[in-house]
Amino acid sequence: MDEPRLAFIVAVDEHAIEILVNFGVFAGRSATRAEIDTLAHTLLSEVEDVTIVAEDRHEVDQAAEAAVHQVRIEIAAADAPADAEARHALAAWLRERAEEWATACVADRQYGATDL
Repeated sequence: MDEPRLAFIVAVDEHAIEILVNFGVFAGRSATRAEIDTLAHTLLSEVEDVTIVAEDRHEVDQAAEAAVHQVRIEIAAADAPADAEARHALAAWLRERAEEWATACVADRQYGATDL
């Protein structure tokens, strides 16, 4: 069975590239501003513009409630390669960098339920 992934390619199309990092699931905490800055500097080695959104997502219904901290990486269509193959290659590169970044953050400082 495959191990759970930290980062996923959510969208690669003519409109944008979007990568989702399930940061809180693995780190047990939110990403710090310094960690987000580190990610941004890494990504700017390959792209001109990037939007990074750190969010606390809550999903609630009558029977359950879930909350998780996620990091989204967005490349606007205007900043993505026009060629589909190049867009997919960039998305793969972004996902790999995001996973490396998240793995390093988790190794550096991880909190579990017993630490709270």
